[in-house]
Amino acid sequence: MKPIAICRHEAIQGPGYLQAFLEKHAIPYRVFAIDAGDTPPRCAAEFSGVVVLGSNAGVNDGLAWIQREEALLKDALRLERPILGHCFGGQLLSKSLGGQVRRNVVPQIGWGKVLVTKFDESRQWMGEKRELDMFHWHFDTFEVPRGAKRTLFGYYCMNKGFALGPHLGLQSHLEVTAQSIRQWCAEDRQVLQQWQGQSSVQSEAQILHHLDEKVAALHQLADHVYEQWLCGISGVLHAHFRQPKRPHGGAGWLEALKR
Repeated sequence: MKPIAICRHEAIQGPGYLQAFLEKHAIPYRVFAIDAGDTPPRCAAEFSGVVVLGSNAGVNDGLAWIQREEALLKDALRLERPILGHCFGGQLLSKSLGGQVRRNVVPQIGWGKVLVTKFDESRQWMGEKRELDMFHWHFDTFEVPRGAKRTLFGYYCMNKGFALGPHLGLQSHLEVTAQSIRQWCAEDRQVLQQWQGQSSVQSEAQILHHLDEKVAALHQLADHVYEQWLCGISGVLHAHFRQPKRPHGGAGWLEALKR
């Protein structure tokens, strides 16, 4: 199995729980740390799928690395390599599919409820719950691209997620951990204070209240979403995630992944 390409743009917005999930299931990956000087790949043929994480930059900023990542996503779309976008990554996926990305009416920062739409694709990606509590930190919003289905919507931002075949764009974060959220709040404390007048922006105390419990619930959702996304990459993975697991695992499916 070829590795999954993961594009990271900020040290505190790393792959987090996604990385732990991939390692748990022995899925190969490669992190491109753009913030540390790595150059995003251009060719998607070298990878089984592409993940784009969050960023303090905007997709319309015209930076060279953003243009290169957009070219990577367009190549992945051409080759039908599944794409998973978190926040900035969801915006860049939308843009790569011809959608518009613009400033949201209000910034949204903190924990907030989103609703799952009634499309079959939404239940497949998000499970049977109609309401989910997710973590948000964004100022922009994406348009649902032509041909895609809106999977999630929220009160402060209408388009919180969309799906198109094996590709999923999210205007939220599944990959965060309790540690990364604490670090994010500490690093961007001034931003939180600047926007405290907005009802869509929680205080640091509100974000950190019962943090471990909220993150644990978020990771249960992430398990489901990441499994669905990986099943779009490999039939071997589909068989693994859809069949009863042995109590202590087994080498059979791991060996198949290496072929």
